[in-house]
Amino acid sequence: MSMSRAQMDSKVDEHFAFEAHDDVEGVLATLAPEVEHDIVGWPAGPSHGREGARDFYESLFADLSDSKVECLRRLYGDRFIVDESMWRGTAPGTPFGLEGRGRPLEFRLLHIIEFAASGDIARENVWIDLAAIIRQLPQD
Repeated sequence: MSMSRAQMDSKVDEHFAFEAHDDVEGVLATLAPEVEHDIVGWPAGPSHGREGARDFYESLFADLSDSKVECLRRLYGDRFIVDESMWRGTAPGTPFGLEGRGRPLEFRLLHIIEFAASGDIARENVWIDLAAIIRQLPQD
């Protein structure tokens, strides 16, 4: 079954809104029970299932705050969306292993999101501009 652009936008926007409010349970509820969650370069590698994604979100919300995501472009396919966004906020924790020290941070993100027949997110694949993060969070 195909999904409309509006349906895909609605689910992705709901997912990002829960992320902006550091709402782990809300984010997990947007994921299909059998979700494949793959943050490229994440030390633990891809995870499977809602509970498998929990550790990533708990770490993310501890490491980054004041999250604002600006969508730059979206491309649509049959039950998938490619979202290019700019993340802006601060880094109070240790995002991606770097001491944030509460410094401001912005970086580009590329999400490739596939949807289950239920309309929930079946696969989330995220590519992060780690070079930009490293430049903005120099380590002593």
